[in-house]
Amino acid sequence: MPSALNLSLSKNIVITGFMGTGKTSVGRAVAERLGREFVDMDAVIESRAGKPIARIFAEDGEPAFRQIEAALCEELRARDGLVIATGGGALVSPANRARMMTSGPVVCLTCDVDEILRRVDGNVDRPLLAVADRRAQIERLLQARREAYAAIPWQIDTTALTIEEVTDQVIGIAGVITLPVHHPEGQYDIHIGNGMLKYIGGTLRAIGIAEGSRVAIVSNTVVAPLYAGQVTASLQSAGCVPFVCSIPDGEPFGKTLATVASLYNQFLVGGLDRSGTVLALGGGVTGDVAGFAAATFMRGVRFVQVPTTLLAMVDASVGGKTGVDLPQGKNLVGAFKQPVLVVIDPAVLATLPADEFRSGMAEMIKHGVIGDVALSVELESRQGDEETRRPGDWGDWIARALQVKIAVVEQDPFEQGRRAVLNLGHTVGHALEKLSGFSLRHGEAVSIGMAAAARIAVELGRADASLVDRIEAVLSAWELPVRCPPVDTDAILAAMTHDKKKQGHGLRWVLPHAIGQVEIIADVPVQVVKSVLCSLGARSKP
Repeated sequence: MPSALNLSLSKNIVITGFMGTGKTSVGRAVAERLGREFVDMDAVIESRAGKPIARIFAEDGEPAFRQIEAALCEELRARDGLVIATGGGALVSPANRARMMTSGPVVCLTCDVDEILRRVDGNVDRPLLAVADRRAQIERLLQARREAYAAIPWQIDTTALTIEEVTDQVIGIAGVITLPVHHPEGQYDIHIGNGMLKYIGGTLRAIGIAEGSRVAIVSNTVVAPLYAGQVTASLQSAGCVPFVCSIPDGEPFGKTLATVASLYNQFLVGGLDRSGTVLALGGGVTGDVAGFAAATFMRGVRFVQVPTTLLAMVDASVGGKTGVDLPQGKNLVGAFKQPVLVVIDPAVLATLPADEFRSGMAEMIKHGVIGDVALSVELESRQGDEETRRPGDWGDWIARALQVKIAVVEQDPFEQGRRAVLNLGHTVGHALEKLSGFSLRHGEAVSIGMAAAARIAVELGRADASLVDRIEAVLSAWELPVRCPPVDTDAILAAMTHDKKKQGHGLRWVLPHAIGQVEIIADVPVQVVKSVLCSLGARSKP
């Protein structure tokens, strides 16, 4: 699969924004850095018309200019690999904006009024500034274009930045991978890219969250000190009103009905109403709890996922499943709540503890086994690469793992059939988590569960013995466990009886046939399960 950067850089890069924000200078710098053709739309229009834009306005009128501009937008969107600087008003038109947003990533440059005035001082070639009071005119135009500019997710304030600094940010945005997810109520996007936290405010405004809207940032005591400030600043810069809500760290303490009740109270104190948004900033527990609270508070408010662990990025943040645990088992209370947006910033993995990182790798490996042979092969071949193990630009792998999950959840949004394949490794895994008091991390438990599923498949004659070696080898190479704790097999079986995946009197098992091929079967003989668990280190009473 191509790199994250190449995925987006095969398309155009469009730079827009108000006059004086630096569109042309930055566009030229981006094009030079990437070795691309640069197109200044205003310059093209002047060349074709044979006269400057000021004369077009004076002689033909602004409507004629806008028609030429629209035709050029249509022409340019059919091309690839360009860096395009638009005129300041070109994308005010919803039709032009839609055209260019299908052409490639669109970045809106912004700037404060004083700096704009300084930058355009002495420039007589701007027909819209041919007035006595330029400041008043700039303020009027900015207000008129406010909503149009806000509809563009990627915003860079150039007021205090150099051309080089803005160029770096534009190139970073161009490397963002966007994956659409369709569900029965509509669609949402997943944006994946390093540095995404600084753009959260713009991405929320672009999907229609209004200026002045309250946003409850739900995070725990570990993640909030690291990233809540950055998210808050981004939301405030977009005109939102954020406030932070805290939940305990860890599944035993955080993923409970009591935690949900505490969130309701914090939402009320923060003034959240039905027009507001709940934003989950954290791992899978935070997303599950915040999502369930969002689904039930005032009968439902908007929900945004900003996962900060690898496990949540590749699994828990997508698909709409939310919920909490009961003493009897995991996720026994919950609801389907689709997010309106998912923002994934792989750069935050730099602060993720190694054991949490490995836990996320289990879900990534799982998705490869379920539906991406090439991803599995790559994880196997790169397993000893120390550079690969370091959290850097993981956008490609995260996107590929997510594409497996997206394909499944789009086919089965409410877990009525095919979606159960995503539970590979979870039948045994959930039981081991519960029996360990959640000291065994989710990914670690799933890893053991995958080893068990592969062995059961072999015992039932549904897979070749070499599959066990292959799956256990890649799990072990990424430092994940493939052996059971010395727990009694009867205790494991009893814990499985409270699993959501149970149907009637039996359990549904997800078993691999081969890499990229899994099946769902019911009623695996108990003696086969016990035998496999014992082979992995569990104990059996005589």
